[in-house]
Amino acid sequence: MSVHSRKTLLAAAVLTGGITLAAVAPALAGTGASRTTHAAAVSSAQGDPRNVTQHVADFYGAYIDAVWSTDDRSAGEAAKALRGFYLSAAAQRKVTAFEKREHADGILFAQNVPVKWKVTYTGSGAGHATSRVTLTWSDGPHAEVSKIDVQSDLKTLKITDLKSVR
Repeated sequence: MSVHSRKTLLAAAVLTGGITLAAVAPALAGTGASRTTHAAAVSSAQGDPRNVTQHVADFYGAYIDAVWSTDDRSAGEAAKALRGFYLSAAAQRKVTAFEKREHADGILFAQNVPVKWKVTYTGSGAGHATSRVTLTWSDGPHAEVSKIDVQSDLKTLKITDLKSVR
C-alpha cells in the first residue's frame, strides 16, 4: 500500500470517528441533562435582607437544609441557631410547646422533611406581614402539599407566629 493510500485511509478513519463522536456526544450529554437543567433552574438566586418575605424564605431554606442533613452532626445546632435568630422569643416558646404536645417539628408541622418549599407574600397590616409557606413532601404529579402562614414583625423581621393552614 502506498503512503498516499495510507494517509487517505487514516484521514477517512479520523473523519469517521469525528462524525461518530459528534453524533454520540449530544446523546451522552443528554443523560445528565436533567441534573444540569435542575441545577440551572436554581443556579441564580438573589435576595434583599430588608424584605420580610425574603427573610421568611431565607429561614425556611436554611432550616430545611439543616434538618435534611441528618448525617451532619452540626445540623442540629444549626437548626437551633436559625430558630434563635429568625424567631421572636414568643414564637420560639410556641414552637417548643407544639413540639412537646405533638411530637413533631414545630417549624414544619411534621415529623419528616419536605423536598421543596415556596414562600409567598399574602398581606400586611398593624406592623406585621404574613407569608404563606408551601411545603411539598414528595415528587410527582400527586405530591402531598401543606401550608403554613407565617407572621413577621415589619420592624425587626422576626417571625412572631406560625399557623398550619388546613
